[in-house]
Amino acid sequence: MDGVLDEPLTKTLGPATAKVMAENLDLRTVGDLLHHYPRRYEERGQLTRLAELPLDEHVTVVAQVADARVLTFNGGRGQRLEVTITDGSGRLQLVFFGRGIHRPHKDLLPGTRAMFAGKVSVFNHRLQLAHPTYERLDAESGEGAVSAFAGKLIPIYPACKGLESWKIAKAVDAVLPHATEAVDPLPATLRDGRGFVPLPQALLKIHRPQTKADVEDARQRLKWDEAFVLQVALARRRYADGQLPAVARRPVPDGLLDAFDARLPFTLTEGQRKVSAEIFGDLATEHPMHRLLQGEVGSGKTMVALRAMLAVVDAGGQAAMLAPTEVLAQQHHRSVVEMMGDLAEGGMLGGAERATKVVLLTGSMGAPARRRALLDLATGEAGIVIGTHALIEDKVQFHDLGLVVVDEQHRFGVEQRDALRGKGKQPPHLLVMTATPIPRTVAMTVFGDLETSVLDQLPAGRSPIASHVVPAADKPHFLARAWERVREEVETGHQAYVVCPRIGDDLDTSAEARRTSPEDDAEKRPPLAVLDVAGQLSAGPLKGLRVEVLHGRMPPDDKDGVMRRFAAGEVDVLVATTVIEVGVNVPNATAMVIMDADRFGVSQLHQLRGRVGRGSAPGLCLLVTEMPEASPARARLGAVAATLDGFELSRIDLEQRREGDVLGQAQSGVRSSLRVLAVIEDEEIIAAARDEAVSVVGADPELEGFPELRTALDALLDKDREQYLDKG
Repeated sequence: MDGVLDEPLTKTLGPATAKVMAENLDLRTVGDLLHHYPRRYEERGQLTRLAELPLDEHVTVVAQVADARVLTFNGGRGQRLEVTITDGSGRLQLVFFGRGIHRPHKDLLPGTRAMFAGKVSVFNHRLQLAHPTYERLDAESGEGAVSAFAGKLIPIYPACKGLESWKIAKAVDAVLPHATEAVDPLPATLRDGRGFVPLPQALLKIHRPQTKADVEDARQRLKWDEAFVLQVALARRRYADGQLPAVARRPVPDGLLDAFDARLPFTLTEGQRKVSAEIFGDLATEHPMHRLLQGEVGSGKTMVALRAMLAVVDAGGQAAMLAPTEVLAQQHHRSVVEMMGDLAEGGMLGGAERATKVVLLTGSMGAPARRRALLDLATGEAGIVIGTHALIEDKVQFHDLGLVVVDEQHRFGVEQRDALRGKGKQPPHLLVMTATPIPRTVAMTVFGDLETSVLDQLPAGRSPIASHVVPAADKPHFLARAWERVREEVETGHQAYVVCPRIGDDLDTSAEARRTSPEDDAEKRPPLAVLDVAGQLSAGPLKGLRVEVLHGRMPPDDKDGVMRRFAAGEVDVLVATTVIEVGVNVPNATAMVIMDADRFGVSQLHQLRGRVGRGSAPGLCLLVTEMPEASPARARLGAVAATLDGFELSRIDLEQRREGDVLGQAQSGVRSSLRVLAVIEDEEIIAAARDEAVSVVGADPELEGFPELRTALDALLDKDREQYLDKG
């Protein structure tokens, strides 16, 4: 977008407001603000449902004052004003302290209607807004104003501290005239074919709708803009990747792969066979494979990846597997060597005749071991290498790199992927593995440049995991029972994890620091910490058991030591942060207690839970929370407890996270994360936009005929970010 829309907001709104917008909402130009759409609309006669307020978010509600009363505390020295507002669906408490009570006491008389904005917190198990800002909706300016006010849709904008929705609305009024200059990215044929309103009109309708139909027209149109521009970017990337040459790698009969398959003690699942066939099909072509392999923790992704690596080694190439951490790289290396047996002992006495070498390469290896590994890679002696980003360093030379397997893509930037690609004589084939289940449409938006394969059956021998919510505040005896269950598991020879959101030496929790004013009492307590919880458990409910701690700030050797002892069964209970979320495999651990479970996301809880029930004994996962029964947080935990299906949970997770950035800033790198597109609801739009994008790019890869679309792409990608769609 050029011209007026690129003008910095400082010119239009003044430096103070522009600064808050830039810092909190990342809005810097007139165009940015025009694309900051209302989150929803309130009608004067109808209110937000107070019953559905999210905790810890800045909200704007329209409601009516039911009652207001001034209370004293501290022996009459302090005063607070408590106001109850209602909207028919629920009631909400507002609280004002100290000298701040005089004006609201005058303004907020029973019966007054107003917009209130603030952050939702919990006090005494009830939701409240402390010191909300408000704007009255009563008419002091005569009857005419009342009726003008009564029928209008009030846009409610995503707001932040210091910039309430109504201030954003005033700022939008100032820039709205410029909407006429917005460049329309949709090709005219597509726009007319689908009967869309032009972009300037869509912008006017979304910010200042007269009717609900206006909002609908505008949203449909703006959703298409987002979906289409993003899909064109991905289609161009796929097109470019499809032009790259690659060496076809076909497995040879009676090679490593056949030898490996012959000694498998079990048969592959139907899913593993199907996905392997897709991968072998890609490997046999002269263009690089770009495939995403999704599978739950324990669904056998490593087995599928290993068979692909063996096929490439059979065909004369080398395969590299990249893991996000040293611990994981070591673990993959161990399990691959175990699975391969003497097939991994190439060039050694006792190695099978078709064997190759499997080497490990990490940053902390000693120099001699490292030199040996580098030599084996350069000569081609090592067919398979497993490592961390250390693999990408300049010093690492491959004999003939044919396949790269990346574990947990979202921890891996595209620069690394490209650097590794550059190690092959021609671009190697690429297989990305993720244990985070990604619904189809998200795969189409986030990983749109990769073909997707899904492993959705668990191999035989994995045990079911029972999950339960433990409401510690409503039913304290449930928590006591949870610790008894942990003791019972330990008594039967098993082990347990206790997961906490925080480490614990990082907050000044002394009483003086905390209690400076009555307002602070209303703040929530800080999340539970590993160090505190471990101490309390050792002294109390788990007294006599061997309890140890594990967290990210421990020196690496200490971490490894604790993990080794836990794996060896010398520790009964491991109290840890989410360090254990990725790749800790202790089949004897059967129970997990997650403290303050409401502080974790749905998919994170699902990942954590995947650490128990890895052996033959059934797993148990207890989600401990102090959230009140009716809160959205409890509903979320209930959903996690109710299903083990990661795809189902990832849908719930996305629906929950709608407000935020669906792709997660870290995963998209795209400045304008989706604004009106809801990845789950708009499945058809995304699929249709993808088809349209493919045909446009197929006919005109450089978009010569679509200058407006190119402009929109540049705005989306900031030129150097096109690479980023690769989920940096």
